[in-house]
Amino acid sequence: FSEELIHQGIHTIEYVLGCVSNTASYLRLWALSLAHAQLAEVFWEKFIKGSLESNNPVFLVVGFAVWAFATFGVLLCMDLLECFLHALRLHWVEFQNKFYHGDGTKYKPFELPSENDDSPCD
Repeated sequence: FSEELIHQGIHTIEYVLGCVSNTASYLRLWALSLAHAQLAEVFWEKFIKGSLESNNPVFLVVGFAVWAFATFGVLLCMDLLECFLHALRLHWVEFQNKFYHGDGTKYKPFELPSENDDSPCD
């Protein structure tokens, strides 16, 4: 009975830590989305609104170009990296915690008999 109690206690601790870890991961994604929204607002305010207020067409074109490059470089590339890393985390951490069991089965690859092998196929 004591071994089962210890075993269940360890699994309970692992489960709680996994839940906390997953929650923290999704909170991190939420915080990053808030940061991206603020960055988008700052880029819009500084580059587009600033160039519109100048009433100069050259400033408007330059402001739009800077805004486009800043938006692409910072927001879109950062979002792409964030999505990739989160997908990698989901596959590695959450998949491994739920479905993978290292039971110690040795890997034995499938092998076709060679042409010189006289033994019949099984």
